[in-house]
Amino acid sequence: MRIAVLGSQGQLGRDLVPRLPGEVSALTRADIDLAQPETIAPALARFRPEIVVNCAAYNFVDKAEDEPEAAFRVNAWGVRELARFCAESKIRLVHFSTDYVFGLDVIRSGTAGVSPWVEGDRPGPVSIYGLSKLAGEYVIRSHCPNHLVIRTCGLYGVWGSGGKGGNFIETMLRVAGQGKPLKVVDDQRCTPTYTADLADRAAEWITGSETGLVHMTSSGDCTWFELAREALRLAGLDTPISPITTAEFGAKARRPAYSVLASDRVPPLRHWREALVAYLRERQKRPANTP
Repeated sequence: MRIAVLGSQGQLGRDLVPRLPGEVSALTRADIDLAQPETIAPALARFRPEIVVNCAAYNFVDKAEDEPEAAFRVNAWGVRELARFCAESKIRLVHFSTDYVFGLDVIRSGTAGVSPWVEGDRPGPVSIYGLSKLAGEYVIRSHCPNHLVIRTCGLYGVWGSGGKGGNFIETMLRVAGQGKPLKVVDDQRCTPTYTADLADRAAEWITGSETGLVHMTSSGDCTWFELAREALRLAGLDTPISPITTAEFGAKARRPAYSVLASDRVPPLRHWREALVAYLRERQKRPANTP
């Protein structure tokens, strides 16, 4: 089995590549740049994969509000060309998407009584980034019959997040380690997911025959404030931390107030608290962002 992984140097890609069987080509932007669709066909023709896994994305949520063309160029139009090539070449395409495709209905009605989103629920993004990712899902469904779209949420792993200089938990621990008090948003509820756990589960589905859409996240849910507070507690840090609202934080892009995912197709991963403990243990063994 030959598998090509786009975005192999990101925090998910680095955890996923060693878990895949067969001959795995760990592709970087130097091999395929989705912002330059003309790079897709030559690279895949050279590697001749049976399965293509796309972990690459434009994921600068706030920046996308000012440069929507750049977000759509990668997350939608580049993905469209990837899907077209895979369909023409009879290649299975597996693509990772995001909880940010949801949010609009909750914004309208509030979060009281809301239940986790499942695969059949109607999406409604509230940001350019979320819209571009949803467009990517649609073009894959339209152009590549043998596809699997995996939606996940709040990824963190020891390799950090490509281009962002770390992930949310790393940022919290770094600032706390400097003795600075923390103010963290407490009105956005989601399910942060450990990339090692996601990679374990996703590897099984990537090499299987299932198609369509599936949600894969940790179980349970929390706000970003609750996640940060638990990370500090587990790390033994007593840095002051206080909750704030999304409005007080003042981010450029809107975030979903509630983007907890559940699945009608697959059991959830272990609880986010257990996963956080495992992440911090792995982090001690292998510092983030080191090869």
